[in-house]
Amino acid sequence: MQDTPKQHEVDHPQEAELGMAMKMGMRRLASGVSVLSTRSDDGERHAMTVSSVTSVSDNPASLLVCVNKQVALEGHLSTPGTPFAINILGSDQQAISNRCAGFEGDQPRFSIGDWRQGRDEVPYLAGAQATFFCESDQIMTYGTHHIVVARIHEVKLGELAVDPLIYVDGGYGALAPR
Repeated sequence: MQDTPKQHEVDHPQEAELGMAMKMGMRRLASGVSVLSTRSDDGERHAMTVSSVTSVSDNPASLLVCVNKQVALEGHLSTPGTPFAINILGSDQQAISNRCAGFEGDQPRFSIGDWRQGRDEVPYLAGAQATFFCESDQIMTYGTHHIVVARIHEVKLGELAVDPLIYVDGGYGALAPR
């Protein structure tokens, strides 16, 4: 039986509609909020908020992060061997997330928070829930993003209780007390 054009439209929504439905569905998936920080080849520090960070393996210790291709930093990160840090934010670090997401215009991203210099002169956020010092290993492009698989070389765990900043349904949240 052949699909009529009308049946096809019902069975296969337009790509834009599907993309919007996907975004609305993903708003229901809570994710931790992190800031990716690095230093470019010219020595300039960069930081951007990311919510798509996932562990890949513990041997070798690795994670992946998705970076929009429209972000100026994406070219730097898509070079294998590029050092960077993933700073997992705590529930009290929402202002840092907003600043590094560009929600505050041209405000300097490193003007709030206790930023220090780590391995390979990569800036990292002291007081983060955890910081993973990484180097990009494999890069894949898919749709609007680069998927960067990174090898972890060092992990700094925060000294405070586990209390991550959460992003769900377009806003910030925190874990309920146990």
